[in-house]
Amino acid sequence: MRPIERFIEKNIKYIFVLPAVLFVGIMIVFPIGYTLYLSFFEWSMSGVQKPVWVFMDNYKHLLFDDERFWAAFGRTFYFTIAAMMFELVLGIAIAVLFNRKFRGKNLVKTLFLLPMVSTPVAIGLVWLLIFEPTIGFGNQFLKFLGLEPLLWIASPDQAIPSLVLVDVWQWTPMISLILLAGLATLPQENYEAAEIDGANVWQMFWRITLPLLMPTIFAAGLLRAIDALKTFDIIYAMTQGGPGFATETLNIYGFQLGFQYFQLGMTSAMLMLFFLLVLGISLLIIQWRRRLEVLN
Repeated sequence: MRPIERFIEKNIKYIFVLPAVLFVGIMIVFPIGYTLYLSFFEWSMSGVQKPVWVFMDNYKHLLFDDERFWAAFGRTFYFTIAAMMFELVLGIAIAVLFNRKFRGKNLVKTLFLLPMVSTPVAIGLVWLLIFEPTIGFGNQFLKFLGLEPLLWIASPDQAIPSLVLVDVWQWTPMISLILLAGLATLPQENYEAAEIDGANVWQMFWRITLPLLMPTIFAAGLLRAIDALKTFDIIYAMTQGGPGFATETLNIYGFQLGFQYFQLGMTSAMLMLFFLLVLGISLLIIQWRRRLEVLN
């Protein structure tokens, strides 16, 4: 056997995974590393000046001097937590409903999943028409119910709740789909035993379904939390961070820093802080899930 053949045979397990490792290194590790490198420089694309090494000054400015950063930070969490709460509650309820047999179930499921596969920008434009204060369907529906019309995204106080409504409409089907798959794997013996013991539907839901479904709920919550924290397209298509700065999240602020103010060093620092934030929240949710599995 030739030396090259012996080498391949001896290291075949590493050779098989090498393309995947190279792909991850090129597509993920390098961009993160380069962004971290740029975050230590002051660099504006609006001029011809070369990047200037400032080390941690960009981070210090964002954390201690930039009130706009902390305001965007708060709006990001406000949007994420509100959207997740409604999506998880509605997702659980809809998944339990779809787990039952009824006529036209497949058709209803197909129609229910349509928002999830729609183009975000198209969704934003449609909801802009719905939220139009004078002739939009939203206020027409409120008038039909005898309620006062709203300004929706034209009001600083109502803008983020309006965007949460759009996000809930778009992504609740994904939560329901994940939880429906989790419901399909639950053992039926527990329900049969509970039914023999005289438990009603609510008791079986709270004592059997919800505890057994909790790991799946945490997985769905983790995926949705990461995605909601990174939401950009819907917000930018509908408000571009307005009115004023009322809907300016960290993603919108980072976009404006980089592509309107051309402060690439500051933008890179903000993106690194945002990356650490998302990573920390993801690890925290994973840790909670592990503790839950140990308790169960």
